Amino acid sequence: QVLLVESGGGSVQAGGSLRLSCALFGDTYSISCMGWFRQAPGKEREGVATIDSNGRTSYAESVKGRFPISKDNPKNTLTLQMNSLKPEDTAMYYCAADYMACGKTNFGYWGQGTQVTVSS
Repeated sequence: QVLLVESGGGSVQAGGSLRLSCALFGDTYSISCMGWFRQAPGKEREGVATIDSNGRTSYAESVKGRFPISKDNPKNTLTLQMNSLKPEDTAMYYCAADYMACGKTNFGYWGQGTQVTVSS
């Protein structure tokens, strides 16, 4: 079992930056995949970025080059640095984790979400 707690959301103007953090608690040693997802009002949830236990990353095309994902294993934290933000990045952002490998998981553990609002 693992508990995820996000922080760092907020409101920013287009072109600005925000840094989202996700703290993991519990049985984190065997976590294989972590990721960030987002859901805008009226839209389906979409994957933003993932990182596996070896540090391999994958990104949605819409954020590639703007939102680097990283993890700090000793501190059990996952980070999403959001740069060059656009109004279309406005959404609730969730971190997720699972013991299964990236690409094979539907992510069994989720945080409560943090709101990101980008104004034009």
